[in-house]
Amino acid sequence: MSFRLGLTGSIGMGKSTTAKLFAEAGCDVWDADAAVHRLYARGGAAVAPMQAAFPGAIVDGEVSRAALKTIIGEDSGALNRIEAIVHPLVAEDRAEFAEKASTDILVFDIPLLFETGGNERMDAVVVVSVDAEVQRRRVLERGTMTEAQLETILAKQVPDAEKRAMADYVIVTDTPDHAKEQVEAVVADIRGKRNA
Repeated sequence: MSFRLGLTGSIGMGKSTTAKLFAEAGCDVWDADAAVHRLYARGGAAVAPMQAAFPGAIVDGEVSRAALKTIIGEDSGALNRIEAIVHPLVAEDRAEFAEKASTDILVFDIPLLFETGGNERMDAVVVVSVDAEVQRRRVLERGTMTEAQLETILAKQVPDAEKRAMADYVIVTDTPDHAKEQVEAVVADIRGKRNA
């Protein structure tokens, strides 16, 4: 049975880059955000139930994230209803991945791992982290959100210090080489313990 490693970290911490490093180190990686994109795309499993619940959220045969933002902004109960549709589909996608994956370590890249209790389904959790100043700079340099929007997102996420305290492994993503070294060390540690 494969080892299930949860990968998480707050926005701008370098999670996507770290996920790629795990893939390079020989792990199969499941990405929660990519799963949602698949479900929302034309023909995706979330399109029909979302159309039934929120007809205005469907644009050109797929779920529009922009339309969802507007709906959530106008209806305080919408987010819970959206999550009730999407979360079971994401869980199904994750289970299908785990069934088909073939490596000894499966990495589950889940932004809200602790917030959703997903850490309880993992054998271990790795948190990616960097100091707050670097995090803020990375996010704002993307040019996709304002400082106010970043603050709103951070307010909804478990603080970085708490995530690090709950983690089995912490990877500091200050430089690509340092992150790569740490990923390789985590993989070696897990494989060493499994083979002991």
